[in-house]
Amino acid sequence: MKIIILGAGQVGSSVAATLASEANDITIVDVEGQRVRALQDRLDVRVVTGHASHPDVLYRAGAEDADMILAVTNSDETNMIACQVAYTLFHTPTKIARVRSKAYLAHPELFAQEALPIDVLISPEQIVTDYIQRLIEHPGALQVLDFANGKVRLVAVRAYHGGPLVGEQIQALKDHMPGIQTRVAAIYRRGKAMMPKGDTVIEVDDEVFFLAARKNIRAVMAELRRLDKPVKRIIIAGGGNIGRRLAMALENQYQVKIIDHNDKHSRELSAELERTIVLQGDAADSSLLLEENIENTDVFCAMTNDDEANILSSMLAKRLGATKVMSIINRAEYVDLVQSNLIDIAISPQQVTIGSLLAHVRRGDVAMVHSLRRGAAEAIEAVAHGDQKSSKVVGRRLDEIKLPEGTTIGAVVRGDEVLIATSSLVIEAEDHVILFVIDKKRLDEVERLFQVGVSFF
Repeated sequence: MKIIILGAGQVGSSVAATLASEANDITIVDVEGQRVRALQDRLDVRVVTGHASHPDVLYRAGAEDADMILAVTNSDETNMIACQVAYTLFHTPTKIARVRSKAYLAHPELFAQEALPIDVLISPEQIVTDYIQRLIEHPGALQVLDFANGKVRLVAVRAYHGGPLVGEQIQALKDHMPGIQTRVAAIYRRGKAMMPKGDTVIEVDDEVFFLAARKNIRAVMAELRRLDKPVKRIIIAGGGNIGRRLAMALENQYQVKIIDHNDKHSRELSAELERTIVLQGDAADSSLLLEENIENTDVFCAMTNDDEANILSSMLAKRLGATKVMSIINRAEYVDLVQSNLIDIAISPQQVTIGSLLAHVRRGDVAMVHSLRRGAAEAIEAVAHGDQKSSKVVGRRLDEIKLPEGTTIGAVVRGDEVLIATSSLVIEAEDHVILFVIDKKRLDEVERLFQVGVSFF
């Protein structure tokens, strides 16, 4: 696929790295020549220096025959105009734009084909906010990912000593929880992926990914670890786009405090937020944290734009008694360094965001993609089409489908019904199939499974 990425910032560069590794034809456009040249040195991509919305720049980038424009510059206006230019002058089939301002997002009619022809809107800040909110709703989870509009969730938890299922075989789950269906999709033991089988024994410190209907998540988590107490008190460090959105989403359910170092910004937050206590100060100031009862805080969220500041404030909050600390970390090399040892949950905005983009790049009808394990694995929601003659999956039992090595089907969503995968389950047309792919190199084979043969047409 020929894709033009407008903007070589954190989102653009991470998307480029992922897509370039999958044999796509990638061109990156950015106004800063030094930035795109640095990307060209480490990635197999073309680069063009110039303003992303200028017709001549898009022409040089190859917009005439591009399959997709991905506009993720730091300017909403540039992204919107670039999509308009791509549609009007180059008839680009798919146009995806990053739009952050709520002033625009509040008027969806702006993004109709007859107005601003943008096919897909993405707001990385909102995606990250939703992700963090799900983690807070499920204390003890390392990841909580939605499929089929929230009907099914994929949850990652670390198995703790004393969990009812720890030291037992996976097949014992059905005995422990009669009437509750779940499927263990993957286990990571000491950093290495394992394909779970019925006789696989769950060990202490295993990272277990399981799929279940949304209503059953808490019951399954209780089998793998002692359930954490429900969250009540939250402190957010940083009142930027994500911090502000998070406080707004949480303030009606929890006791929320937000710390921001900028006096003017703090005043604006105080006026905008209704129930959140806004504090002007340094989140890495131990006297301030102690004054605000950090030892009684359930979750400390470091959400500033500075990785080092986030790491330091999180480490300090943990040492001073916060039950759980989570931090946004943009630099990938920092994530593995601090995860679990120093910080309970390290959040990479790029990895959280990239799934919403990959769903539009994957072949076949892919409704949702979540990037996992720093991009090494993926969870996919694919829609089955066709019939037994034209499809490799429709009309077949799960044990008849030749899945690539390292791939498991965890659940099927049929209308409003969630069917946890069993060997005898038969895939029907329009089923949403949730797959876990341990080896991303096999994605091409997974995509081909869900492509419909010529006879369907």
